[in-house]
Amino acid sequence: MKISVNNPCPCGSKKKYKKCCQIYHKGAHPKDALTLMKSRFSAYVVGDANYIIKTTHPHNPDYHDNHKVWKEEILRFSKENHFLDLSIESFEEEKEQAYVMFKVTFEDGLLHEKSRFVKNGDIWLYIEADIKNR
Repeated sequence: MKISVNNPCPCGSKKKYKKCCQIYHKGAHPKDALTLMKSRFSAYVVGDANYIIKTTHPHNPDYHDNHKVWKEEILRFSKENHFLDLSIESFEEEKEQAYVMFKVTFEDGLLHEKSRFVKNGDIWLYIEADIKNR
């Protein structure tokens, strides 16, 4: 789903997309894992598969070496799901890893997840999830 840069950002910040997550989608590095998680959610909403790939750790179970196939899978998921809301339940950050517990409400269901992020140099990457339900 493409949104206007002047629309509210999908992450729920109440800022315009161009002043919020689009900054990261265009190359800036999120300062913490919570910001990365929100920007990844927004990337799914707007269909930015390249950002999802770029911010996923190679040790993630869903990581594909064939980025073309992986990109198609991400875009299919983004198109097939109507994202309604993101709700952050908790955020724990240590020096080299962090956890974000959140809920995503879809038109046809709910995803409850605890995501783990690791720091690679100065860059946070998504490494794995403990999915509760959908």
